[in-house]
Amino acid sequence: MLDKLRYQVELFWLALSFFSRIPTPPAIPYSEERMNRAGRYFPLVGMFLGCLCTQIYHLAIQLFSPEVAIFLTMFASLMLTGAFHEDGLADMADGIGGGMTLERRLTIMKDSRIGTYGSAALIMALMGKFVFLSELAKLGSLLPVWIVAYTLSRSVAVSLIYNMDYVSDPDSSKSKPLATRQTKIDLAVIILTGAIPCLLWNVELAAILFVISLVFRLLFQWWLNKRLGGFTGDCLGAAQQLMELLIYLTLIVIR
Repeated sequence: MLDKLRYQVELFWLALSFFSRIPTPPAIPYSEERMNRAGRYFPLVGMFLGCLCTQIYHLAIQLFSPEVAIFLTMFASLMLTGAFHEDGLADMADGIGGGMTLERRLTIMKDSRIGTYGSAALIMALMGKFVFLSELAKLGSLLPVWIVAYTLSRSVAVSLIYNMDYVSDPDSSKSKPLATRQTKIDLAVIILTGAIPCLLWNVELAAILFVISLVFRLLFQWWLNKRLGGFTGDCLGAAQQLMELLIYLTLIVIR
């Protein structure tokens, strides 16, 4: 029993070390199988980051205006994640926007340089977050917003692994290998973790967010299959960013 619990804790530390810059215990056991299983804790990492951001915002709002507090929280979030998902969004935008063939798209996405499409996507995403969060601050407390958005968006993004093909070669990728396979248990943990924070409000709002998340996932999956024939790590980062923005926009409409 203790060995099973230790294994799950090690999987969480592995997920945290991969998806954030937060210090983790040294010498975490690693293997391709562990990396695949650790993907189930991607939404939990998001929940943890969302909780940190709520505390940062809570402290900042005591001293500054909501706009300044939001900016400082966004900056802290980028530092906590190393802009990991924003980098994925920019790379995907460059690859799919600038490549005319599948091979060219994948080559561009592996390039560490950022182009026009990536720059535009990154600017619009960051500006969109600031505008949407500023609007949400006028409608009520932002404290639960980061928790829900960070958890649910990561749940949607990582769930794409379950029934999509991985189309990037890990040996030539500019980043560490990513989880590329999921079991039904992994998917169940991912969905449950993503759903729980939505209940911070009410069942009706949780249901709306679930339906919107499902629609986005299906459409994004269809679009990726059409453009790439599957997913890459950058695509998952882009899915997280786009879903996060969609959650903010949805909350503006229905709150």
